Amino acid sequence: MTPGNNGASTPEDDDPFGYLYADGQANGAQPPSGGYGYPNSVNRVRPVGTRQYGAPQGQAAPPQQGAYGQPQGAYGQPQGAYGQPNAHYAAPETLPGGGGPGAPQQPSGHGGGGGRRGPNTKGLLIGAVAVVAAVVIGIAVAMTSSGSDDDKGGTEAGGDPAPTQSASTEPSPSASDDAEKEEAELPSVDAKAMRLAGSASLASDVEGAQSDGGVYVANLNQPGASVTWTVDGIPEDGLYTLFTTYSAAGEDQSMTLTVNGKEFGSKLNLGNFAGAKDNDFAKGWTKTYAWPTLNKGTNTITLSCADGDKCNVLLDQFSLKKGQVKD
Repeated sequence: MTPGNNGASTPEDDDPFGYLYADGQANGAQPPSGGYGYPNSVNRVRPVGTRQYGAPQGQAAPPQQGAYGQPQGAYGQPQGAYGQPNAHYAAPETLPGGGGPGAPQQPSGHGGGGGRRGPNTKGLLIGAVAVVAAVVIGIAVAMTSSGSDDDKGGTEAGGDPAPTQSASTEPSPSASDDAEKEEAELPSVDAKAMRLAGSASLASDVEGAQSDGGVYVANLNQPGASVTWTVDGIPEDGLYTLFTTYSAAGEDQSMTLTVNGKEFGSKLNLGNFAGAKDNDFAKGWTKTYAWPTLNKGTNTITLSCADGDKCNVLLDQFSLKKGQVKD
């Protein structure tokens, strides 16, 4: 299609945009009247700068220039010079409901026509946290100061320092000391405090006995002769060591030991450990031991001469220690 007349219709009917070309204008094409962008609805062409907003459609309004150096106002209206009131601006106090200087201000809000604001809860929360933190810090400082004053020991009114206790330089009692003390508290018995039976009798003509007055038990070398010790104050059930002080001369001896009515498992060994000669009992004083099981409280211990025993000894003392020991 060309701008010329290529058909029966007029150029503007043939080419609705023919008026835009020089050939179309030469052939009489005219722009259609009406809205822009559609056939028969295209606005007329105007030179650049001649169209003004706010003027009636199809009629150019002369440009208006504001004060020197001032930009053009919106919709063809000039803005006022610097410092001059703008004709399009109205102060709030001139509007309906507006107040002048000193007039009460309407509070703004979260909704509704009143425009009221609620309380500043975030600010209140921050303030409360700050107060609590200050109180906690104050308490901590006070406690720290009090503790430091106590550590100093304090002084009396005269300025002299208060006396302090020094650590004891004496060694504390050891476990072994406690054990020895407990063992020392266990009872012992001399010959005079034993219960005698059979041919047993007290004597003191042989020197060397440790019992009070040098008294010992003699004449035990007959069957049925015996000595019995009723011992009180045993602290607890368990194994104990029974020490027997005696004198033997020449041949080794052995006798029957009975604890709480029951015969001990073996004969009590009464050997001549001192090496004394026959009948030299003054040089035969020695000690032997056995490990019986005793009950808490009261117990009976009996040393007797039964058939088959060798009983030619002088008996001096009985004593006890806790546990199985040899000394």
